[in-house]
Amino acid sequence: MSSVLDRDALEQSPLADLHLLANELGVDGFRRLRKADLVDAILARQAGDNDGASAPDPEEDAAPAPRSRSRRGGRSRAPLDTDTDTDTDTDAETDIDTEDEAEEEGATDEDAPSRGRRGRRGGRGRGRARDGEPAEEPRVEDKVAEGVVELLGNGSAFIRLKPPETTDDDVYVSAAQVKRCELVSGDRIAGPVRAPRRSERFPSLVRVDTINGKPADEVAEGTRFEDLPATWPAERLGLDSDDATLKTVEWLTPFGKGSRVVIAGAPRAGKSELARAIATALHGREGLEVLVALAGSRPEEAGDWDAPTAAAVAPLASSPDAQAQAVEQAVEQGRRVAARGGDAVVVVDSLEYVPPHAARRALAAARNITDGGSLTVIATAAAPFGGETTVIALDAQLTALRRFPALDLPGSGTLRPEALVGDAGAEAIAKARAEAAAA
Repeated sequence: MSSVLDRDALEQSPLADLHLLANELGVDGFRRLRKADLVDAILARQAGDNDGASAPDPEEDAAPAPRSRSRRGGRSRAPLDTDTDTDTDTDAETDIDTEDEAEEEGATDEDAPSRGRRGRRGGRGRGRARDGEPAEEPRVEDKVAEGVVELLGNGSAFIRLKPPETTDDDVYVSAAQVKRCELVSGDRIAGPVRAPRRSERFPSLVRVDTINGKPADEVAEGTRFEDLPATWPAERLGLDSDDATLKTVEWLTPFGKGSRVVIAGAPRAGKSELARAIATALHGREGLEVLVALAGSRPEEAGDWDAPTAAAVAPLASSPDAQAQAVEQAVEQGRRVAARGGDAVVVVDSLEYVPPHAARRALAAARNITDGGSLTVIATAAAPFGGETTVIALDAQLTALRRFPALDLPGSGTLRPEALVGDAGAEAIAKARAEAAAA
């Protein structure tokens, strides 16, 4: 084994993970043991007290580590040396979940569904062949795959060996490894692979050895995102548009990398249109990852977001919790980008029906990391939540009369604008606000 697990870690692990680990260690009759007895047997096996058995070769160790219970968005402390979704055939339920996930992305061949049904009926347990003999352990190949991560919608990913092209040699990465290593699209990773099984189309990653040239365990043991030092936004995000509203927003309510921006206004004030215009203006810029979460959006609006594509969608009929989950999914991707030293912008439409604590948590995630990356959150809502660095207030009456730009300038503003536009620019903004208030 590549690491020794203590009793606390084992007791917190799901039973399926313990079965996988017991199978690797060669614990006899582990399926008939209660969880407490199974933990004792694994500890005894690790200590070499079970008939002097030796641990497997690290190069062929594919047993999953216990899943981390750290706070979501924090840096995982779980070992990184295994692939929990694509490992040895040991547990029928895990097998079905893995195959269903792989089928969705075309990772399995046409006989995978029937194999999953046999697993549900108990006809073919994981780790046993049809004749009752132990199945062969999956073979780990000598070669190491290295390429660029491309995340999929279901949480898993592929290593693209010749990005952006796709090839039959691209390597499947399980959702468990993506989450454990906090991988994001664009990460360059390397690690050993195993050949496809009978029901799979692609080779699978056994473990992540390096991320962007650094050891994976070193990256995972870094400071939690919430604890990274933050500073005021200092690099302005220009919109570079001829649209009158966007030009006004850029000039009078500037925001930058790491800003918390709320586009506020009554219904039909044009909040969604402005959010979509800002996202489109920022999309495609080099070094800037733009993600979109549609929470409680009208069914017709989803198709309007052509660029960029929505990262998470919870339609109008979904529950507040489902909407909060969609927002958290997009924000989590943005946090991973920022933690790697990149710049991400998450556009949320809307926070209006998201539970208030979840909405504030999404806004609070935005930050300009000192000597690092940044996460900018731009969200629509009926009113500001508090804690924003920029508020863009819209006037529904002006919008109804089609008098654009429809900004409510006295209700809008940016904290510390001089850090973004300089002292002269901040003075000009203050003068324009005063004139608007006197009008």
